[in-house]
Amino acid sequence: MKKSLIALAALCLVSAPAFAAPVVGEAAPTFSATDTKGNTVKLEDYKGKTVVLEWTNHGCPFVRKHYDSGNMQKTQKQAIDEGAVWLSVISSAEGKQGHVTGAEADKLTEDRGAAPTAVLLDPAGEIGKLYDAKTTPHMFVIDPRGMLVYAGAIDSIPSPFPSDIGKAENYVMSALADMKAEKPVQTAVTTAYGCSVKYAE
Repeated sequence: MKKSLIALAALCLVSAPAFAAPVVGEAAPTFSATDTKGNTVKLEDYKGKTVVLEWTNHGCPFVRKHYDSGNMQKTQKQAIDEGAVWLSVISSAEGKQGHVTGAEADKLTEDRGAAPTAVLLDPAGEIGKLYDAKTTPHMFVIDPRGMLVYAGAIDSIPSPFPSDIGKAENYVMSALADMKAEKPVQTAVTTAYGCSVKYAE
């Protein structure tokens, strides 16, 4: 089982194009996007709230690790219960792994028991490139002032194995805990791991 997961994960880990990355400690890039319901969602709509951005691709084994185990849903629900906004972003281009329609994305959310505030469709990769999102998952936390305070992996063990989740530090929850305690985020930048975001070529 582990060998097959490693092989599958290796297929997903292809080089991703590099874009200018946003800087932790500076203002988060603003954006406007369409969600799965056809509504326009703007980052500025959530001024005064903590916002978590999650890049996702349901076909990626690293994403499945966190959803099949319930870890991503648990993290979403805890963040939202603490007052955060959670936006899942799908930047897979049409014809690429992970590309979905709004209805398909909503079904995935329902089937997995996920709880994002909204799922944003970004098939042109505009938001992904704006944030230099490289992997699925790739996580960003924006504080109520609109400042980027965390960018990187969801946790500290870069593997596709669900058995590693309990041993790992959840960087997103650690960042939110530091913010709740009114402390600077102690681990503000990490290296994201997962499948490359499937941008258009």
